[in-house]
Amino acid sequence: MMPPFIHLLLLFSIITFICASSSSPTKNLTLLGSAHFKNNSIILTQQLATCNSHPNSPTGRVLHSYPIRFLRSSSNATATVSFSTRFSATIIPSPPPCLPGEGIAFLIVSDPNSLPHSDGYLGLPDSPLLDPFFAVEFDTTFNQALGDINDNHVGVDVGSIISVASIDLMSKGIDLKSGKTITAWIEYRDSEKIIRVWVHYTETKPENSILAVPVDLSKILKEFMYVGFSASNGRGSAIHSIEKLQFHTFESLSPNMQLETVSSRNCLICYPEDPGLEESELGMPNKHHRDNRLIELALGLGCLIVLLIILASCLMVYCICLTKRRTIKQRCNEQGQMYRFQGTRMPKKLKLTEIKSATKGFDQNRIIGEGASSIVYEANLPSCGNVAVKRFSKVNQSSSFGNQFATELETMVGCLRHKNLVKLQGWCCEGNELVLVYEYMPNGSLDRILHRRMNVNRSLTFDKRLNILLGVSSALVYLHEECERQIIHRDSVRSTEMVGRICGEDAETPWSTPRTHFSRA
Repeated sequence: MMPPFIHLLLLFSIITFICASSSSPTKNLTLLGSAHFKNNSIILTQQLATCNSHPNSPTGRVLHSYPIRFLRSSSNATATVSFSTRFSATIIPSPPPCLPGEGIAFLIVSDPNSLPHSDGYLGLPDSPLLDPFFAVEFDTTFNQALGDINDNHVGVDVGSIISVASIDLMSKGIDLKSGKTITAWIEYRDSEKIIRVWVHYTETKPENSILAVPVDLSKILKEFMYVGFSASNGRGSAIHSIEKLQFHTFESLSPNMQLETVSSRNCLICYPEDPGLEESELGMPNKHHRDNRLIELALGLGCLIVLLIILASCLMVYCICLTKRRTIKQRCNEQGQMYRFQGTRMPKKLKLTEIKSATKGFDQNRIIGEGASSIVYEANLPSCGNVAVKRFSKVNQSSSFGNQFATELETMVGCLRHKNLVKLQGWCCEGNELVLVYEYMPNGSLDRILHRRMNVNRSLTFDKRLNILLGVSSALVYLHEECERQIIHRDSVRSTEMVGRICGEDAETPWSTPRTHFSRA
């Protein structure tokens, strides 16, 4: 299984890829035919390698991927929205003897699939369509059959490739085939129902338009139309490219308002930058486009949520596997510790619930002794009677089985068989609880008796004190010299010497307490 940080890196990479894709300025533009992107330009057609055979080169088109709303119904009639566009274009014809290309056209069409796939006529339809179109052509060929005035003119086409009006650009000092970049402005005001065109070599809009044509586009346009550009080489050869593009729509405009003062923002189509749809103060954005942006946003958020769920699931599975691995390791360590006790007579293994019941849930009122690493409780077990329950502190369980617990248990089980050593009655090892159960010494420690913290009638005579000393000495001799493996008791003081019976001539001192410390020599 991969570590969690690998999943985080994968998630970061995927999100970065999604964000980079969604921020691309070309994501709302559709290229058709020979059109392609190159160096922040939209290349509609390329120059031919040779023009001797005059092949029919494909037409290049670029259209906005979503239709834009042009008609709005009101209580009285259907109104056409006003619009404006500004673009920079360059036409670079091949040198002679090649013929120049045909030119570029700004195009508004209801169905992109209705456009012809064959070359010619600037990529515009050469016959009337059931779905009419509107175009402003920047024509670089002279076709007398189509009513062209020359090979360097601007014409307005309404449902036909035969222009309803045209203007000679050479008379305005503009040569479309010079290879220079031109900037054009096209505006339509529904209140005036006039198309106006400006053309200049700079990006500064001239004061006067070169063409003003009365046209009622409400009779041509449908509610939703596609906007873009088309170009073709025909039997010639030229590069037709679009460098910059802005398109805006407006619902209502005052007669004297200049469109350029409001068209610098809320751009429906912008290339190379695409800030996207925003609600304009002067017009409504394209609802279809906005809905698609919302769908894209929802899909992006959905993908992000799915990725986060997958990541959380991987982390959860990793944590579960890690916990199981630690549990298995702990059990192996416990089994390894218990293997050391095989072959010996093990005391009874007690259940934790049984010990908790006997100590009333390790009630503080049952504490009879405390040490650095453990606490001793008085308890009564049905199977053992009165006992002393030694509970090891959790903070001292540095290993899974507890070093001190394991050492003491092994010592008590392995070799301690002496009448003056307290006997181990049972043990418990469940989860984090480590418990040893010893024989209970009702009279407490020798320190308690000597300092008369017991009943005053229970005094120690000289003979009893001597018997206690002999008992302690006998136990120490057994540990230090007679035990199968030498054990050094490093805490032999009055508080660790427990007295079982102090009356009678054979007073005994079974001895081992919660604060007893053993070391092997």
